[in-house]
Amino acid sequence: MKWSFMNKPSDGRPKYLVVNADEGEPGTCKDREIMRHDPHKLVEGCLIAGSAMGARAAYIYIRGEFYNEASNMQVAINEAYEAGLLGKNACGSGYDFDVYMHRGAGAYICGEETALIESIEGKQGKPRLKPPFPADIGVFGCPTTVSNVETVAVAPAICRRGGQWFVSFGRARNSGTKLFNISGHVNNPCTVEEEMSIPLKDLIERHSGGVIGGWDNLLGIIPGGSSTPIIPKSVCDDVPMDFDGLVAAQTGLGTAAIIVMNKQTDVIKAIHRLIEFYKHESCGQCTPCREGVGWMNKIMARFVKGQAKPEEIDMLWEVSKQIEGHTICALGDGAAWPVQGLIRHFRPVIVERMEKYEAQQNRASS
Repeated sequence: MKWSFMNKPSDGRPKYLVVNADEGEPGTCKDREIMRHDPHKLVEGCLIAGSAMGARAAYIYIRGEFYNEASNMQVAINEAYEAGLLGKNACGSGYDFDVYMHRGAGAYICGEETALIESIEGKQGKPRLKPPFPADIGVFGCPTTVSNVETVAVAPAICRRGGQWFVSFGRARNSGTKLFNISGHVNNPCTVEEEMSIPLKDLIERHSGGVIGGWDNLLGIIPGGSSTPIIPKSVCDDVPMDFDGLVAAQTGLGTAAIIVMNKQTDVIKAIHRLIEFYKHESCGQCTPCREGVGWMNKIMARFVKGQAKPEEIDMLWEVSKQIEGHTICALGDGAAWPVQGLIRHFRPVIVERMEKYEAQQNRASS
């Protein structure tokens, strides 16, 4: 559907495909695997996507830290040019198509499509207000579609085997295959391609050797990269890994980066560390995000020690709700949701730590 927005009558401006290979979300390492091990799949996907939308060039915006991936991609692009698959008369089809690598400087915010476009244009990576949408005014003021590496790289396989084959995986509205990253307290952290709607427990037991200390030692899981709310073990037992299933569990599929935490985890400290990351990566353009995430970080720092009052838990929830949905891009939401997940499922842990800290202070003063 996103690509179809590009099929409008031409007004003389060139069209562009931008491939988002920024992948700054903590816990996520799926695009990196494609670019490192199978870069030609992405080049082929760029050709298919580009010709489908009538683009004259593709820009692969790759995260600055991905040095090996960037060099592997560049080698693959050079090989494709030498074989006549790219450039003038690409693949002998009479169609001209170029692919350019553009290395970012490691900013998380540049994973947001309009901030990514700003960065390619040589400006600060700050999200733009929408509308106008990139399909009307994108990179260099021309119609642009920004697509993820995984989305573009799967196009050749779908073309080869047909749409019905791809849709046969997973449930209705949640069909296809997906790259899942499993990290944290598992015996075998890995990236695996599986069908959508696979039960979360099944995915972890089958591909990553189970949770360290066994399934009963599980505390909670972040199912879609650091910006999705944590869910406790009771929910993890039977939740399906797809969009609808995780929304029903008050979280989200996000990037499908599964971060597993067992009972040895200090869950408050873990969420505080994520908030610190979002505070650091906020571009500062929207007041709720710039100010609010800083406040959340300060409150969470006190929660880690227990140096707070129980009524401050609801205050923190209120701060997160003032940020969520009030910003240009989704970074504000991504910062608010981990805190909301913590409060929703682990309030007793926070209260217990506060009571413990208060008891220590009372003993010290007496």
